[in-house]
Amino acid sequence: MRGKTENKAVIWDLDGVIADTGPFHLGAWQQLAEEMGLPFTAEDFRRVFGLRNSDIIRKVLAPDISADQVEALAQRKEEIFRARVKGNIKPLPGVLPLLRSLRENGFSLALASSTVPQNIKLLLSSLGIEQLFDCLVSGWDVSRGKPDPEGFLLAAERLGIEPRCCVIIEDAIDGVRAAKAAGMKCVAVANTHPRESLAAADLTVDSLETVDSTDIQSLFTPVLEGS
Repeated sequence: MRGKTENKAVIWDLDGVIADTGPFHLGAWQQLAEEMGLPFTAEDFRRVFGLRNSDIIRKVLAPDISADQVEALAQRKEEIFRARVKGNIKPLPGVLPLLRSLRENGFSLALASSTVPQNIKLLLSSLGIEQLFDCLVSGWDVSRGKPDPEGFLLAAERLGIEPRCCVIIEDAIDGVRAAKAAGMKCVAVANTHPRESLAAADLTVDSLETVDSTDIQSLFTPVLEGS
């Protein structure tokens, strides 16, 4: 039976929060671009990391192709990514202790990522943490990517928990914007962006090693006292 936090949730992003998948995604995009005879630089990747595949393809590689072509390229990119990441992924510092602490202290846990379901399953199963999450939201479940809050709001709906009782853990500027647009609290970890660019979050840290369930709980206190 859950304790005092049973009506509160923590919704996690995946890439750049739970695992450092950035180098694998960059390599996959560069291989795809090479197959297309096009360039794809690290700066290109920095600008678009965290967006949906269709948006990245249209912004960087091929703005004028059909939806079917976009889908085919997106699928090819993810095939490359999964081949590169399999057996090579590790959790970022502090992730496993925080996940287990939140679970032990009665928080509901969800994951909301713009990536495809196959990637989510592969990464979570590789890390041995799939069973810790009450629900998963992928890019296939939503029609709009971050900074739109659709994914976070869907996760809260699936958990049966009000948005004001949810905390998002993010690493990206658009992810923080999406959290605030959803009416949720946000912890930003500066894994992929400098701290100053994440200042809109309620709590910004350099590593999740410095965060525990008490820190998450403290973000709710003003909400509960005012409710």
